[in-house]
Amino acid sequence: MGLFKDTELNEKMLSSEIVYDGQLLHVYKDTVVLPNGAESRREYIKHVGAVCIVALDDSGNVVIERQFRYPVGRVVTEIPAGKLDERGENPLFAAKRELLEETGITAGEYKYLGPFYPSCAYSDEVIHMYLAESLHYGERELDDDEFLNVELIPLEELVSMILSGEIADGKTQAAVMRVWNELSSERKKTCRDC
Repeated sequence: MGLFKDTELNEKMLSSEIVYDGQLLHVYKDTVVLPNGAESRREYIKHVGAVCIVALDDSGNVVIERQFRYPVGRVVTEIPAGKLDERGENPLFAAKRELLEETGITAGEYKYLGPFYPSCAYSDEVIHMYLAESLHYGERELDDDEFLNVELIPLEELVSMILSGEIADGKTQAAVMRVWNELSSERKKTCRDC
């Protein structure tokens, strides 16, 4: 049995129709040609994109937020995040803006952690993940429709909360575990040099 190359997996769009054009979400219905030549339909959501930030202080605490998320009907614990103002906006600028607006924090250092696709089966949304360090605290600038509580949780405790299922938010899981892994790798390298 041979392995497929990516080019043998690609689907080609024949037609595209917008079904709903909202403020945040834009729903499309496309007709595509499958790799085997058959036609099929794809319904999906176009999203402008977003950012999320693991803000880590000098004591090893992560800034988290608790806010009510209407689609799931409950308060969710997550890291600071927000959507891009427009498609193509520089994600680092958006990360700095969202961290300041939601928490009042600016950071001296940012590290890009990579993209996260929260729902690639039905949305093109990509969340750009960042680690922010060398934190400076100020006043937050919440939007009129934003209500959230901000607190600090030690990174190790937050990892335990993720592993126990207490933190259900996918972007928070992915970004925090990425930071935990990188810091653990750095600690191992440092110990080998001891």
